Amino acid sequence: MTSHWISGRVSRRSLLGGSLAGAALAASGGTMSRAATGADRRPPPLDTQALRAAVRDLTHPPATSAQLRVSRGADHWYTAVGAADLTDGRSPRPADRFRAGSVTKVLVATVVLQLWTARRLRLDAPIGRHLPGLLPPDSARITVAHLLNHTSGLPDHQGLPDLSTPEAVLRHRFDRWTPQQWVDTVAHSPLKFRPGTAQEYRGINYVLLALLVEELTGRPYGEAIASRVLRPLGLDHTLIPGDDPRLHGPHVHGYLRMTDGSLRDVTVFDQSGSWGEGELVSSLDDLGRLQKALFTGELLTPQATEQLFTMPPDTVRMLDGSPARYSMGLQKATVNGVTFWGKTGETYGYRTRVFATRDRSLSFVLSCTPTPLSTDEDMTQRVVTVLTS
Repeated sequence: MTSHWISGRVSRRSLLGGSLAGAALAASGGTMSRAATGADRRPPPLDTQALRAAVRDLTHPPATSAQLRVSRGADHWYTAVGAADLTDGRSPRPADRFRAGSVTKVLVATVVLQLWTARRLRLDAPIGRHLPGLLPPDSARITVAHLLNHTSGLPDHQGLPDLSTPEAVLRHRFDRWTPQQWVDTVAHSPLKFRPGTAQEYRGINYVLLALLVEELTGRPYGEAIASRVLRPLGLDHTLIPGDDPRLHGPHVHGYLRMTDGSLRDVTVFDQSGSWGEGELVSSLDDLGRLQKALFTGELLTPQATEQLFTMPPDTVRMLDGSPARYSMGLQKATVNGVTFWGKTGETYGYRTRVFATRDRSLSFVLSCTPTPLSTDEDMTQRVVTVLTS
């Protein structure tokens, strides 16, 4: 059976392109009866020639570079194509920094689950217990768990700028937003559905969770992530940038294609429009290390790790009627009988895919720099087809 990976828009438009991040990497078809273990069937040997061809095509989607790291058991393979910087033509390297978009949510969820393990919060507690007065009265039923697995039912945003053209994106690239301003954009409409009854990928859920982390730890959420996750794992190329719009040290540049056909460098970009949910800076090496730590229990207790792989009840569906695909921090995709768990990340000029079977017998980290404002999942589809065929 042929499976496909679907990229689409979500209702919360982060100013940094998070509109593409959440709904990507959903798959149809294949058996799912053993999805909980990730052992649907034994992954085939790596076809490195086919994998190299899958990322070498920088026309579908149009992109300036791509990096791919794949692991199968003890076998590890890496390739890079294109240019990290069009001005000098340097090839990307696995330690180069890039914007990882919504992979941020994995780190926020990890810290929230650590606080749950320490009994600093309850997953079934209303978010208003910790953050009173932020949301309207009909949001009183929204719990921490609803935010983690995108079943909150929060309304669509109001009052956001129109970012439907690349020129508009450039005009707004240095806009400053506060978390309170983001929350205010959803605070004046009724809920879209009763919390816990449906699923819709929303960045605002993780803005609230980042605020929760700050409330419980008494420090900026980026500092909490650094002390609890990044420094213990030695992820020296990963950070929450805060007010700094630049990438420092060796890094991969992102570009946008304008309507006149020209390319503009969008590497320097104010990240406040994705505060708490999509502003992560990382590298291919660091994301692979993070993936291993999450799946092997280095960061969480067994009980908390299990939450990462726990889906909502079968009665909970996406708004389009398809099965739910988000757990408390991860998302699930089954292709050709192989179930992957991981996270997508999307921001202007950058796309990141970090996925593995639950037993990590097969894993991959894909980073590319697409130039259109929005693109299909052609490269991801090619890579996953090779890995599961």
